[in-house]
Amino acid sequence: MGDDVDSKTRLEQGRNIPPALKRLLEWDVVVTKQFVSFMLNFVPLRSLRTHCKVLEYSCHGIAWLAGWLAFCWMINRADWYQMQVNLFVGLLTDIVMVALIKAATRRRRPAINDDPLCFGPDKFSFPSGHVSRGVFITTFLIVLDPVTVVLWPPLLAWTVALALSRLLLYRHHILDVFGGIILGLFNALLISLIWFDQEASVWLINWITDERVAGAEYAV
Repeated sequence: MGDDVDSKTRLEQGRNIPPALKRLLEWDVVVTKQFVSFMLNFVPLRSLRTHCKVLEYSCHGIAWLAGWLAFCWMINRADWYQMQVNLFVGLLTDIVMVALIKAATRRRRPAINDDPLCFGPDKFSFPSGHVSRGVFITTFLIVLDPVTVVLWPPLLAWTVALALSRLLLYRHHILDVFGGIILGLFNALLISLIWFDQEASVWLINWITDERVAGAEYAV
């Protein structure tokens, strides 16, 4: 019994964080609680809270990966190949970066997800993967491969509502959400630097769908 206590004590000591960072995290916890309590005084935001689950599902990593693969499979338009491939690559890099950062920081969530019908979220909080994914998707579709301007306001509204929902559901602290925003923007920058051109996109679409696609070298 004593050995177990000693090992636990050593483990906690090994996780000691700098005092300045500890104060920042404690401040974040307090401010997040105050912010959520204040926001819930407004009727529209209380109404938003009832839709937070839908927002959570709307940016779930598994749903986006599976859905985007299905989209790439079903929609065969050569002028969409670069958009399909580069957004898919961005979804993958987002998941990898979020997982690595969460494994490194291991910050606990303010509340545990007790919904048996919801897969996730994981037990770590920083950064918000939903927010980073939402910011990346919106930045991609507005800046990197712009969709029609008519869709910009709904995309921006979805991203803002998604970020607020992570707080109203008490899934994340404020710093987690800001971390997700920064990571999403960084991911968009990364994808712009490694952008797959048309030829590479055609090859990848062919590999994903296991079909011969017009525009590849074999289709001469």
